[in-house]
Amino acid sequence: MKVVEVSDSKVVDSKKALAQVVEDWNQAASPWDPAALTAVYEDDGLMYAGRPHHVVGREAIHEYFASYVGDIFSAHLTMPDPFIRELGEGALLVQGPVYFKFVLSGDEHTRTTMRGTLVLVNRSGRWRILQHHFSSVPDAPPLGRN
Repeated sequence: MKVVEVSDSKVVDSKKALAQVVEDWNQAASPWDPAALTAVYEDDGLMYAGRPHHVVGREAIHEYFASYVGDIFSAHLTMPDPFIRELGEGALLVQGPVYFKFVLSGDEHTRTTMRGTLVLVNRSGRWRILQHHFSSVPDAPPLGRN
């Protein structure tokens, strides 16, 4: 894990913050529980994820996760080598590769690697996701050439 622009004492806190959010997300995603997943996000959270549309706010985040019910039975994510930057007191930017394992309908097991950016905030003593953007890793730079 690479931590940039964070003092030594805050490196540990930053790692703990990310570990807590990842653990909360994984507990909610296994088994797939839209309400529990939504609770990992702030009320005013923003998300670009696996569907093509932008998701804004708690109700929309819940609808997003609920849209996968019946397709995803469980999911697990890891962010083993992120860069972390402190944005201010109680706010972190986390960016790096994200590895997913899924159990899908029909007991199909899949894996995918994505690029991820999270903004984590600590409000009321609990770290949650304020902004979430995951995207596919391109095969080549997206220059518009075939």
